[in-house]
Amino acid sequence: MRKIFSIAVLLLSLQYLGACQNSGENGQIKETIPVDQFEKKLTTTQGAQLVDVRSSEEFTEGHLKGATNMNVNSGDHKDKFNTLDKNKPVFVYCLSGGRSGNAAKILQNMGFKEVYNMEGGIMKWENAGKPIEHGNAPPKPVGMSVDDFNKQVAGSNYVLVDYNAPWCAPCQKMMPVLESFVQKRKDKISLLKINYDDNKALTKEKGISGIPYLELYHEGKLVWKHEGAIEEKQLQEETKL
Repeated sequence: MRKIFSIAVLLLSLQYLGACQNSGENGQIKETIPVDQFEKKLTTTQGAQLVDVRSSEEFTEGHLKGATNMNVNSGDHKDKFNTLDKNKPVFVYCLSGGRSGNAAKILQNMGFKEVYNMEGGIMKWENAGKPIEHGNAPPKPVGMSVDDFNKQVAGSNYVLVDYNAPWCAPCQKMMPVLESFVQKRKDKISLLKINYDDNKALTKEKGISGIPYLELYHEGKLVWKHEGAIEEKQLQEETKL
């Protein structure tokens, strides 16, 4: 009897611990969920508050229907967040998931009860063929064409392609790593930097749905690719250069 009682107590303790881990501190919930799940939860949740945490320029270029723009990198972002109802679910997104992940943590610390971050941001949303609304922003430069890109990576040497953006913190942190890697092997490899903001058509054509993103070409053929940040040692091991 005592053994059965002990087992029951243990099971209840594990259930309580699991609930605490899922809820987070102070009973708050913060999840990063895939695009399809984000869309379904957004459309089926009563009182859902959808927030685009990018810049106003990015928001005007294209955003999810019903979204409110609150730039997480602006100095007054907390004041804007405070206009939301803390007792209703908040859904956040950015371009690729980094800024919205930071926004989700800030909202959690501010006492919001439910916060959901869209994995991969609006890049993955668009690549999944889901609709966006456009404002009256002037058209952006088309940037590099696929043909121009193919010419850039052609040749006998290796070309390491770095897809990045000025606002992407992991991209900027990784830049010196890539430059150092290439400099040490400058006799056989070059670095091609592709700014996402200036080359959206190219990245969409190539199906790139997240940055930082790396590609390695040799004689015009793609021989390696990697999504996300990477250290120099791992880069060397995976590319074998």
